[in-house]
Amino acid sequence: MIIMKFGGTSVENARSMESVIQIVARERERQPLVVLSAIAGATNDLLTCAQNALEGKLDDSVSVLNNLLERHVTIAENIIDNRPSYQQVIQFCRRRIEELRNLCQGIAILGELTNRSLDAISSVGERMSSMILCEGMKQRGFSVELVDARTFMFTDEHYASAVPLFDRIDSKAREVFSPLLKSGKIPITQGFIGCTIKGITTTLGRGGADYSAAILGAALDAEEIQIWTDVDGVLTADPRIAPKAQKLKIISFREASELAYFGAKVLHPSTILPAIKKNIPVVVLNSKRPESTGTRIVANPPKTNVPVKSIASKKGITVINIQSTRMLMAHGFLESIFAVFNRHKTSVDLVSTSEVAVSLTIDNSEQLENIVTELKNFSDVAIYDQKAIVCIVGDQMNSTAGIADKIFSALGDINVMMISMGASEINMSLVIEENRVDDAVRQLHKEFFEPVPEVELFDAVGVN
Repeated sequence: MIIMKFGGTSVENARSMESVIQIVARERERQPLVVLSAIAGATNDLLTCAQNALEGKLDDSVSVLNNLLERHVTIAENIIDNRPSYQQVIQFCRRRIEELRNLCQGIAILGELTNRSLDAISSVGERMSSMILCEGMKQRGFSVELVDARTFMFTDEHYASAVPLFDRIDSKAREVFSPLLKSGKIPITQGFIGCTIKGITTTLGRGGADYSAAILGAALDAEEIQIWTDVDGVLTADPRIAPKAQKLKIISFREASELAYFGAKVLHPSTILPAIKKNIPVVVLNSKRPESTGTRIVANPPKTNVPVKSIASKKGITVINIQSTRMLMAHGFLESIFAVFNRHKTSVDLVSTSEVAVSLTIDNSEQLENIVTELKNFSDVAIYDQKAIVCIVGDQMNSTAGIADKIFSALGDINVMMISMGASEINMSLVIEENRVDDAVRQLHKEFFEPVPEVELFDAVGVN
């Protein structure tokens, strides 16, 4: 069996949803299990309506919800001709929107918005889109079954960014889906959402639908996990920055992990972890061009003499320099530093050390003030914001002489504030000024991919 996850742009309107139905039909013999996102923009709209309610702008919240309902009604009436089925779907959507209106009213009255309430609100998009797709497929003669993700995707109570309980998910997913797949049905479920053991709705965080798909694939020992989005696959760079970006036919799990973490928008950073565990190939495909072969992500791709595969970038980075003469020969200094970040639940991207100083980067500054206050108890701290990370990735970088020289020659007059070689030895990450990041990506892309290396690894974007 295979997992087919469709992102928001893949179901953004009736035409897109019709295309999804055709794509699933094409894979019917492979026992597909469909994981669906909310329609494009729905989650943002839901979060906006919650924020409006918190600020006492209840009329604005209601307006956002009404517009969102209208979008779903329009999709449903163009996908579902059967009147009773159409009415059933519309009634379902209206009930969900009415529940949200009541919830927003409570938020406005109390003046309080918790992550638990946010999860209850932001989870509705997936529930409505999956209901429409399910009824649309039924009408076209497919044997499908809608499965609420909250019946198997168990998580902890860390609302807004819940941690999956893998052992419980594995056993329950097999219990729920194995009979459906054996009977020839196509299960449809939601990505992004789950629930606690007590049955309270949670979400896996933004981009969590990819993660949901990978978790299910691992639990059910899928032969393949397909991630359908609106780009042809994993590219050598963001084509909005580097117009001559190429599509990669195949890359390794390790390379994809680095790219996802350091800014590549095609995959959620956690997506491929469950797939790596079970050695399940992940294929990134374009629902707007279903004939495209996409990018295949595997454990051990064929070796090539191409040192660099892709360039990713990540803006909104803050650099924290921590210096102390007490660090010299103090074996517990690094432990003290990272304990501070752990207490404030803030992850660190890059780390560079010297005899008396540590430089590190974060992409979430919500707890920065508290972190700095603690760090100043035992060190001097300097903060530099509006930085960016450029990450150069390739599994042959470590064994290719002269790569660092090419990188720094390509960057020319762009000042590099911090350098970090990944522990995996397949990437080099550079911290630069945020306003120079696009220039850096373009110059590096020109150095390594223009002209395109003559190997069977690259395809022009928009070409099979």
